[in-house]
Order: sequence, then C-alpha cells, then structure tokens
Amino acid sequence: MSKAIKTALITGGNGNLGRLVGERLLNAGASIVKFDIPGSEPDSTVEGETIVTGDVRDQALLESLIIEHKPDAIIHLASLLSGSSEADTVSAWEINATASFHLLRMAHEHKVGMFFFASTLATYGAGVPDPLPEETAQWPDLFYGATKVAVERLGVYYKLKHGMDFRCLRFPLVLSPYAPPTAMTAYPSHAFKAAIAGESSFTFPVNRGTGMSTLFIDDVIKSIIEITAADRARLKQHVYSLHSYFVSAEMVADSIKEKYPEFVCEYEPVDAVEHMLSSLPDVLVDQHARDDWGWQPDFDYARTAATMFELFTRSS
Repeated sequence: MSKAIKTALITGGNGNLGRLVGERLLNAGASIVKFDIPGSEPDSTVEGETIVTGDVRDQALLESLIIEHKPDAIIHLASLLSGSSEADTVSAWEINATASFHLLRMAHEHKVGMFFFASTLATYGAGVPDPLPEETAQWPDLFYGATKVAVERLGVYYKLKHGMDFRCLRFPLVLSPYAPPTAMTAYPSHAFKAAIAGESSFTFPVNRGTGMSTLFIDDVIKSIIEITAADRARLKQHVYSLHSYFVSAEMVADSIKEKYPEFVCEYEPVDAVEHMLSSLPDVLVDQHARDDWGWQPDFDYARTAATMFELFTRSS
C-alpha cells in the first residue's frame, strides 16, 4: 500500500519544479525541507516549511539535514541544466552525478523510505525511434543526458542491491512560465513571455518545424505527486517516460501571433539546440506509466497556450 509522505527533503526546492511540488505536499499535510543554492530563498516561508541553502556537493550539510529532519522521502530535483552542463562539464558531473551518488548513499545508510529522481529525454541520443519506447538503448550525446543516465543506473543499483524505493520519471521538454534561462529547450516559454511583456519580436534558436515531445508544468508536478503516492507494488518499471503532445517552434509562434498579430517571430537556428531537438522524438511511449499507476496528462497544447497567456498576464 502507498503511504502519505510525512516529511520530504526536496533538493532544488526553490526552483521551477521544487517550489510547486513543495506547495502540493504542504497542502497534503506533509512537512518539507527545501534545499537550494544561496540566493534562491523565497521572501517568506509558511508553516511546515524549512528553507536551507547550500551546495548540493556539501555532503556533510545534506547528511546533517537527513539526520535532523528524518525525511521519509527525498525528491531530488537539483542539477545543472543542459546549457550549463555543456559549458562546464566538470561542475556538471560533480553536481549532477557525484552529488546524486552521495545523496543515494546517504538515503540508503539512513533508511530514507523513498527516493525520487527527475530524469530526462536527453538520456537518449540521436537516431532513436519515433515514437520512442522506454526500452530503447540510451546513448546520450549531450553531457547533461550522460549525467542523468548515470544517476538512473545508480538508483536502479540501490533498488536491486539494497531494496531502495527508487522512483524515476523521464521528462521531455517542459513548457512553463517559470522556465530557467539556462535550459536549452526553454525557448517556447521565453517566446510567450516576450510577447506578453510587450516586446516586438522573438528569435527561435531552431528551425520553424523543429520541436519535440512536451509536457506542461502542471502535468509535470502532477506526475511527481502521483508517482510518489503510488503503491510501490504497482510500479513494475525502474523508470517511466512521460508524454503529452508535440509542439514545434512554428506552433508556438502561431499561437502568439493569433493573440499579438504584430509580434515578429524569427528563426535563427543555434547548432547545439537545433541538433539536440531535431534528433529527439516527437512522441515518447508512456504506456507503462498509464498502465501501472494511471498516468494521464491534463493539458494538450491548446490548453497549455491558453494557460501560458493567462499566467504571464496575471504576473505582469
């Protein structure tokens, strides 16, 4: 049987995903410890929430948090994203891979009940089938994907060797009003933001027809909450891929121009971004998630676009 999370340690807890996952867990009655880099702190905290800042490579600090707060779940979201990982491979390996290993090790040693890890479609490389079955061999051609697949394997090792309750989702492109600037796939979100902010144009770093499998941020948060709440016995796969819809740069441009006809969309492909997206599939096969724990996205692209306009307008 599944058990409600009582206390969760969320790395990357003040980021794009972490703060929204934290809100959902707090609303469900859990206590949360949000760990993130200095400068990411919110203006205020709420009851049941502890904010700690530091470097995810600081093993002593993280271990002290596990000992003090005794979380029954770790939700590991902290990482350098794709662009930053390519720019600094040494830091990317230390943060994304080595720090994740130590967190897994500490979770095992201190008997944390569940470990969730956020992975990515970038764990696959070029030339994969489309639609993409989960069982396809993973040979990433970006450093970010290489670090993520390494942690997938480490988590499965701890699951098989030590019985850890390791749970993992592979996310495609995420469309979000909170998209970070260093993510290579964040340009659709930035295009919406530019139009609503009153800018006159936006330049897409890919060709007009280039796109990939996509999820809206609300479905990402929903999927994390659902898989961490699922009965462990139902989770037959080590890792699950998720999919909602395909979106291209031109589809984003068309949505924006329907609302802002004078907005100019241009296309100047950046080799690294175009290569990455054009080599990735339009559809991820996510039947295992649908069968095992009832995954079903709520957002198609039309609803996503409408919500992006609403959220950006509300915050401006």
